[in-house]
Amino acid sequence: MSGKAQALSEALAATRREGRAALIGYYPAGFPTLESGIRAVTAMVEGGCDIVEIGLPHSDPVLDGPVIQTADDIALRGGIRIAGVLRTVREVHAATGVPVLCMTYWNPVDRYGPERFAAELAEAGGAGCILPDLPLEESEPWRKAAERHGLATVFVVAPSSRDARIAGITDAGSGFVYAASLMGVTGTRESVSRDAADLVRRIRATTELPVCVGLGVSNAVQASEVAAFADGVIVGSAFVRRVLDHADDEGAALRELRSLAQDLVQGVRCRT
Repeated sequence: MSGKAQALSEALAATRREGRAALIGYYPAGFPTLESGIRAVTAMVEGGCDIVEIGLPHSDPVLDGPVIQTADDIALRGGIRIAGVLRTVREVHAATGVPVLCMTYWNPVDRYGPERFAAELAEAGGAGCILPDLPLEESEPWRKAAERHGLATVFVVAPSSRDARIAGITDAGSGFVYAASLMGVTGTRESVSRDAADLVRRIRATTELPVCVGLGVSNAVQASEVAAFADGVIVGSAFVRRVLDHADDEGAALRELRSLAQDLVQGVRCRT
């Protein structure tokens, strides 16, 4: 592994040596504006995020919940484009030094050109790309372009995936494996954690890559529960909600982002 992808692996290895999970924060570029979005992600790192994912807003974010859909709509109406996403990656990486990934649906990358997108993402300092809807069978052109430019390709694994499918995905991916599950609105937290932990166990049976979990985490207690069985805890909607709740006061929003990150850091350091 080379380039910025190596920095991603090193960041995950460093948190493992510390005996904790990594805190990975997600935030959509251009929300609520390009410049304020850059300041928001920087604040998340200042609060303690080890790695960040910059979302490329999409007009039909079918895999995202209502909070991120709202933010994407605001960003798109504000005129965000791929150039703005790459600028966000560049400026956040330059300001913080942490690994910065781009999370995007495949269609915008396919239209832009996989080679062009990989080259420009790498030039901006990006560590890799998370492509939740890119079928493994159609991923080779992207994976080759990413490898040429030293980028990680992070695939998403769902609880519905069969073991053989998981093995194929983890063999093709790099950086880490994104284990996607949902925080259920019914049932106990113990049952939710057990389901997610089972998915992580199944993934780990196929790969030595770190496994990071996106599970609807919004506070330190939930972060601690997920950190007990995952290498990284991914938090997105909770950060975005803080900004939506303080839409008229950027200063307050930035303070809330730092505070939430600090709270979550305590969670990933105190595994239950």
